[in-house]
Amino acid sequence: MIRSLIAAFAAFLPSVALASSHMDAPKITLDDAANTTDVYAFLSKGPRGSTYLTTALAVFPFEEPGIGPNAYRFDDRVRYSIHVALDGDIAKGAPDLTYDFDFRTIFPNQDTILQSYLGVVGSDGANRNLRQTYRVTLTNHRTGRRIVLADNLVTPPNNQGRVTPLYNRQSDGDLQAKAGVTVAEALDPYTKAAVYSAKRGHQVFAGQRDDGFYADIQSIFDLDFSFGADRATPTKPFDSQRGFNVHTIALNIPLAEFGEGAKIAGVYATTSRNDGGGYRQVGRQGNPLFVEGLLPIREKDRYNESGPSSDASLAQFADAPELSALLGAKPLIPGLLRSIFIPDMIKVDLTTGPAKLSCQQGFNRLSVFGGDVLKSAVQDPFGNGGFIPGGWPNGRRFGDDVVDIAIIALGIAGSGPDFSTVNADRVTRNDITYNCVFPYAATPLNGRNHRHH
Repeated sequence: MIRSLIAAFAAFLPSVALASSHMDAPKITLDDAANTTDVYAFLSKGPRGSTYLTTALAVFPFEEPGIGPNAYRFDDRVRYSIHVALDGDIAKGAPDLTYDFDFRTIFPNQDTILQSYLGVVGSDGANRNLRQTYRVTLTNHRTGRRIVLADNLVTPPNNQGRVTPLYNRQSDGDLQAKAGVTVAEALDPYTKAAVYSAKRGHQVFAGQRDDGFYADIQSIFDLDFSFGADRATPTKPFDSQRGFNVHTIALNIPLAEFGEGAKIAGVYATTSRNDGGGYRQVGRQGNPLFVEGLLPIREKDRYNESGPSSDASLAQFADAPELSALLGAKPLIPGLLRSIFIPDMIKVDLTTGPAKLSCQQGFNRLSVFGGDVLKSAVQDPFGNGGFIPGGWPNGRRFGDDVVDIAIIALGIAGSGPDFSTVNADRVTRNDITYNCVFPYAATPLNGRNHRHH
């Protein structure tokens, strides 16, 4: 069954990529503010029945909650960009739309040692001394038009603890961060105030969030593909990202922005640093682990500094990945990995209904392998009426277990028709529940009360 499934749906299935370690390439590990951790893309239903392509980019890996006296933030010298290619332009590696996010930081009171907070931060942002605003600009590559969608938007504070009590349970800075909510009205006041409506029907958020990726990455890069089972390692299971925050940009794009007839979107993100001579791209990400898991060292930095249109030169590493040999497996279908990563974008079928979210009935962390499917209006790869994966690799949702999905697709885990019990690394959920409303990413963890691993 697994072989026929992969063959029928090669355009969407993942590679041997197991996850995202957040430390993808040599140069970018030295530039945390520009270091992409994860990219998400999925269809969602908004207020008043509107449908969006929800996209998200997370940067700044392994933020220790509550650090000081300075606070993690987006870099004013980095341009953060989310790109969308449509239909035939996906194969060309050419984006149709680019959304740029540019930040500006000020410290209103520079005569104090209190760099981030002057006191307890209110729901209106009072008592913040580190204030960051940003602009969102849309470039339509089809028309050459560039417009500002929103300006002077404000990021929320980081979750320090007692000075940011409204992030936390019972609005108490000594307690853990609030769990995810199912309605926008229930969002904590800091997050709610940082969700903005922009021109042309867009929604946007930018600020600190919990790291929504979960997996035992430590074992993978310790070359322990048994995930501790071989010696009954007492410290396993081990969620490598548990207890850490990231900085996340979330963008809801109305489907009307793509024009009539758009069927498939390809999403990727870049970061570009301005050191005085203009912006130079330093980071890029689409699907998880392409750079760290498939590309040799000599190619990693070049990938981050180039665009998807040049990915054809990397096809040989998708055709014969070194990681497959380490895992004792090999791509089951010739050309499968090339179809996923060349060029490297997360593909989303735009003709289905909204994806099921982690709080909703029918959501499964294993996507199609757990029976979580969507109905496409333009493809029928299985001859079953057009049902396709509800999550990764048809987009990527908060909560998709990309480790186990990839292992199943490779045929190296599970047996028979039921793969719903596959649990390779024994990490099956995030350390805090996600929000089921925009911006979807979970509440940032409290600096005074969180647990690592």
